[in-house]
Amino acid sequence: MTELSLIALAAALATGQAATPTAPAPMQAASAAAGTTAANPTVGGAAMLPTQTVVQNASAAPNLTTLVAAVKAAGLVPTLSGPGPFTVFAPTNDAFGHLAPGTVDNLLKPENKPTLVKVLTYHVVPGTITSAQLKQMVTAGGGTAKLTTVEGEPLTVTLVNNIVTLTDVHGNKSYVETADVKQANGVVHVVNGVVLPTVN
Repeated sequence: MTELSLIALAAALATGQAATPTAPAPMQAASAAAGTTAANPTVGGAAMLPTQTVVQNASAAPNLTTLVAAVKAAGLVPTLSGPGPFTVFAPTNDAFGHLAPGTVDNLLKPENKPTLVKVLTYHVVPGTITSAQLKQMVTAGGGTAKLTTVEGEPLTVTLVNNIVTLTDVHGNKSYVETADVKQANGVVHVVNGVVLPTVN
């Protein structure tokens, strides 16, 4: 059942049953780039404190409530509250809303916990990687870079309008909306789409 739910989730995105996130406009790209040297960005209008953990800050952001609920359902609160460091690509509530109707509710069911853990850990990369470093990696890679996630599979990183863009193993894309949100145990980049691993 767990495998079937992830297959259905991947198929829904691949066949266009779910809305595809769009790349931010160039003006948004400029403001996101500026955030790399500015004070810690806000997320959903909420202050993000660099002295707090990923979980503490995400819990304060009104546009990350679905992610926080998913992290709790997956039992990942202790991990993401630990020392890390982690680079987390955090999907917004709208990002989860791009999934087919009922998908999130199904993922949050106890019997689908293994699938939920796979999906969430596919959004986490060990270490602290800033947007500037991601862009350097893309440049050094001739236009693409590969990140190995905690889940174990790669995310492909490219730039679209100078915005960091993630592509999952199915070809689905997600764009960074708010970069370089510093945490006590790493960094968060807020993204507008959910990326998906394969089924083992």
